[in-house]
Amino acid sequence: MSNPPAEPFFLDASPGKRFCLYHPPAENISANQALIYLHPFAEEMNKSRRMAALQARAFAAAGLGVLQIDLYGCGDSEGDFGEAAWEIWKGDVACARQWLIRKGFESVYFWGLRLGALLALDYAANEEAGIDPAKFVLWQPVVNGKSFLTQFLRLKLVSGLMADDAAKVSGVQIFREKLAAGESLEIAGYMLSPAMAAAIDALRLSQLIVRNSGIYWFEITPDTGRGLSPAGVAVVETWNRSGVRPEVMCIPGLPFWATQEISECPELLTATVGIFKSLNEGSS
Repeated sequence: MSNPPAEPFFLDASPGKRFCLYHPPAENISANQALIYLHPFAEEMNKSRRMAALQARAFAAAGLGVLQIDLYGCGDSEGDFGEAAWEIWKGDVACARQWLIRKGFESVYFWGLRLGALLALDYAANEEAGIDPAKFVLWQPVVNGKSFLTQFLRLKLVSGLMADDAAKVSGVQIFREKLAAGESLEIAGYMLSPAMAAAIDALRLSQLIVRNSGIYWFEITPDTGRGLSPAGVAVVETWNRSGVRPEVMCIPGLPFWATQEISECPELLTATVGIFKSLNEGSS
């Protein structure tokens, strides 16, 4: 049985419109669950397109609806990347969720990659109306926004001129000072605004707590048997103390969001869709 074709459309949001791709559940499957896919930041989004498409189709084949949304200023959506704001992106999540609810889905869950995982949690943690039940598929979530921003700023450094670590640190500090002074920076083809930089800088995965939620954390590791980093373990411990008990799965594979060539991780696709298959079988 083949999946129905994906349906592209533009979703009204504020400001402008967002490009979306809706994957209907496979035909002849009674579906009441859907996921919103929240893509990663800047060039990581483009590197991840193939994996996102493969996973969306796998979810649809398993009977789940999937809505992929290009956030404001990203992909084929309206707006410039340099004008994007974290709060606008959270508004995009709300628009996507309401669209799926109007479509008839009773439960709308979240699937986020890298910074998109933090966006999903931040939206749900601050949603006044509450989201019940809440389920999250987190692919390689960013643990610390400040460290993530530092890595992004390093892309602006010319490796030939600043090869040693000391120069990298001082260079990043200069960029941070410019952002703090209200100057936008062009980095690897993307315009980073001071407001977006400040929002990312303040993000901490451990502080994004959504109680009464099911969290499925998938971490790509370089080899079999490798677990979460110490920073990741610390996040899990903090969540556990708050009553949030994520299910963590470490999958050996390539970091497809950052590889030079477009790459895949078939084991991640199988493990991710397997979570929802097992949940549905358990509830039937």
